[in-house]
Formats: sequence, C-alpha cells, structure tokens
Amino acid sequence: MATTVSAAAGGVTGPFRSMEFACRTKLSGSFRPMGPSDEITGDVRNTRDMTIEHFSLVADGGWADLAIDQYSPKHFWTEGGLLADAPVNVDKTFNGVSVSTKVNKGFHLNGLRLAPNYSGPRRHQNLDQLIFVFAGELRVNWGANGEEGARTIRPGQFWVTTAETPHRLTAGPEGAIFVETWSKPIAELETYWHDEGWIHN
Repeated sequence: MATTVSAAAGGVTGPFRSMEFACRTKLSGSFRPMGPSDEITGDVRNTRDMTIEHFSLVADGGWADLAIDQYSPKHFWTEGGLLADAPVNVDKTFNGVSVSTKVNKGFHLNGLRLAPNYSGPRRHQNLDQLIFVFAGELRVNWGANGEEGARTIRPGQFWVTTAETPHRLTAGPEGAIFVETWSKPIAELETYWHDEGWIHN
C-alpha cells in the first residue's frame, strides 16, 4: 500500500505538515518550532509527491525465487577460482529460497524467506552482516566446519556475523523470514562459498 502526500505552494497538506515545517525552518537557519500560521520563506512553488510504502514482510505476496549469479565476479569458490568454476548445481541448491521484491536494496537490505528445514551452503563474506528475524526460526552455526558454535535466532532477535567468519544458515520446521544487511553497500559485498551444503553436478 502506498500513501502520497503533496507539498505545494502556499502550504503543506497531509500528515507530514509539522515535519515539513520543521525541515523548512532548519534550512532557513532558524531552529525554533513553527506553527501552521507561520509564514514559510523561500521557494515553495514546485509541487512534488512524496510516496511512502509500507508492507508486511511476512505476507505471502511479494516474493520471487532467489537467483544467484554463478558467473558474478563477486562469488568465489574457497577451493580456488570463482563459483562458476565449482562443480555445483546452483539452481537446485537454492531451491527453497525466496527473495523479497519489496525490500529496497538501495538501503543495503535483502529480504529472504527459507522453506521449512532448508539449509544453505557454508560461506563467508568480506563485510560484517546483520540479520533480523521476522518469522520462523533461523539456526546459525559458525566456524570452518561449524565447530565454533551454533545459535537459534527467533522473531524479534538479530544476529551479527563478523566479516571472514564461515557460517551456515538453516531454517526451522516452519521456515524462516529475515532481513540481512551489511556494513557497506551490497555492491562491495564478496561471498566466498565453501563446499559444505551444495548439491553437486
């Protein structure tokens, strides 16, 4: 669902009136609160629409099958070379993973949904990663072979994986819905895939 609010000459309409007044006050160099009767200075002749989107990540709609680009220069095989050189079946391995079509990746976010009991390949990345769980359960085990530890993350909880830490994600019996984000833009993300957890050719 989207709500559109217009800011036009002579005033501001909609629920964001006070916010818009505060912004204009700050830009004009004065930081005192402004009220509806105060005069707005500056050029407000241009009309623009501000669209605010809100949705439920746990709803059934807004999902697509995850497509991993095996030939991307950002996906590496830990035994040498790129993921494209690995003897694995990417499509079969990630069958059961959906990506949100509504989460804006411009904010360095990725919305993911895992099928019940799905377990992905072990990996490590060059950036710190933060995961928020919204529904289901997500079990994380970390270490080159999972020997360092494991923890289950439930709705309302989050998890931070430090860069270069090998880890593997497994969904609970009801699946898992979560958002992952990184300490830098996704364009800078590099993923190094380990052999564990793949379906091989």
